[in-house]
Amino acid sequence: MALYGIQQDRLAGMAAMLTGVAAFALMDAGLKLLTAHYPSAQVAALRGLAALPVVFAWAMYAGGAAQLIKVRWPLHLIRGVLSVFMMITFTFALKELSLAKAYALFFIAPLLIAVMSIFMLGERVQRTQWLAIVIGFAGVLIVLKPDTVGFGWAGTLAVLGTALCYALSSVLVKIIGRTDSTQSMIFWMTCMLAIGASAIALPDWQPIQGGHYPILVGVALTGAVGQWGITEAFKRAPAATVAPLEYTGLAWVMIIDLLVWSVLPSWRTLAGAAVIIGSGLYLLRFEARRTAQSAL
Repeated sequence: MALYGIQQDRLAGMAAMLTGVAAFALMDAGLKLLTAHYPSAQVAALRGLAALPVVFAWAMYAGGAAQLIKVRWPLHLIRGVLSVFMMITFTFALKELSLAKAYALFFIAPLLIAVMSIFMLGERVQRTQWLAIVIGFAGVLIVLKPDTVGFGWAGTLAVLGTALCYALSSVLVKIIGRTDSTQSMIFWMTCMLAIGASAIALPDWQPIQGGHYPILVGVALTGAVGQWGITEAFKRAPAATVAPLEYTGLAWVMIIDLLVWSVLPSWRTLAGAAVIIGSGLYLLRFEARRTAQSAL
């Protein structure tokens, strides 16, 4: 019976991850639609403002207000600044690149997390892990198509900046999560994103067109479902089981690119993404094996 319960939790976690990744892909499609009409900073602000009521209601339901006050403020502030920069660069990248290319480049984040964990968490990385990291960066070069002039350097650098901020934020989560709740981390990051991006966007703020309110509602709902799905997935199942499913986002955005923008990814994007994903999967498997051995 105990084994059956563990298997059920893993299946539930996998289902939650697949749901969350699909929801985030739809959210990003909504953001890309908005980037055609508003500055990147305003789209980032709208993302935070739309999600804030949903996140606040969830935090109140799952723990109450006390968990939002007794937190490690300096680290939350750093994550808040990172979230502002991360969301602005990502929305700019969505404007410049296809969803598939943006996702392919963003998948470098797990490799960056592995590198940062060495310096910030004191984790040891073996030769095979370093090899996987180097191969992953080679995959980025494949996606970049360096032999061509004018292929969107601005958008490419923006999404790589997003991945860098995401990686740093994820390492901070490992530190903050030792003392603070998941709800507090999500709420304060969303709150600081809403405030910070709004302050940056205010001078060039454009009136919201009436037809875009349904998109904003969709962004808020899909963002909430996505956050729930990923949180629930890591809560119910081991990271090594559910983390690889994040890469299914590439399939979703390829479908969305085709249906909404009639765009298919180039062979370079697919080949580079395959290299990056393969490196990330190896690192996840290696870490799961090491964790299992240390538990014996």
